[in-house]
Amino acid sequence: MWELYDELIESVPADLAVEECVAGLHWTLVRSAGTGAAMTPPFAHGMSVTAAGRLVGLPVRDLAARIKSWNPLDAALGLAAINSYVNTEAQLARAFGPQPGRHTANIFDALRGQLRGRRVGIVGHFRGVESLREMCDLTIFELAPQEGDLPAVACEYLLPSMEYVFLTGTTLLNKTLPRLLELCRGARVAIAGPSTPMSPVLLARGAEWVAGTVILDPQVVFRQIREGGGHHDFAGSETQMRLYARGDALAGARGVTG
Repeated sequence: MWELYDELIESVPADLAVEECVAGLHWTLVRSAGTGAAMTPPFAHGMSVTAAGRLVGLPVRDLAARIKSWNPLDAALGLAAINSYVNTEAQLARAFGPQPGRHTANIFDALRGQLRGRRVGIVGHFRGVESLREMCDLTIFELAPQEGDLPAVACEYLLPSMEYVFLTGTTLLNKTLPRLLELCRGARVAIAGPSTPMSPVLLARGAEWVAGTVILDPQVVFRQIREGGGHHDFAGSETQMRLYARGDALAGARGVTG
């Protein structure tokens, strides 16, 4: 079950060092080659980061290995560390070729034309997804269900019947992503959200699309997160959502340009 995690960890260069990190109320950030983000798990109250105050200067790969930790704060730092390398302009160009990813504020808008009349499952209650109910057979699975959502355990029973599935990147944190990908083998799968590593590793493991965040102005974002910024604060011009498809990774591997 750890193979996917190990591949993400090993994709980080061994000689890269942590330059800065912060575990904010809502988001966790790590800066190395770039700045990576991961959601700070809301169920981590009363816990603390291992070796807090001694993380700067560590090899990024060592911090990335914490994604396998059962301490949710350490796991968030691990995912942010991975994203600090993977979700950078230079690495995205290496992975997907020199073309920029499609900029999109919302992956559901980007794929809306494909969803009409389909059975669509969404794991994690993304903002604004309720509008999809008018055009598709929508089921939302959530650890803390809102009105109309199903509990996360329902994934085991219902995901195999879906045609399209959207998974939040935070499924990496709670260690459910490998199993969810197994359940979605008959569906077209997207992994999305600011915590998502835009890595060919996820595309090779069953996802067709990855949508994540490139942080363009880390100084502004670090200040927002240190001051307790939440979801709405983490979506200005200082960040940009990108969308890549499996075909982009194949083109990058072949060195196709344009």
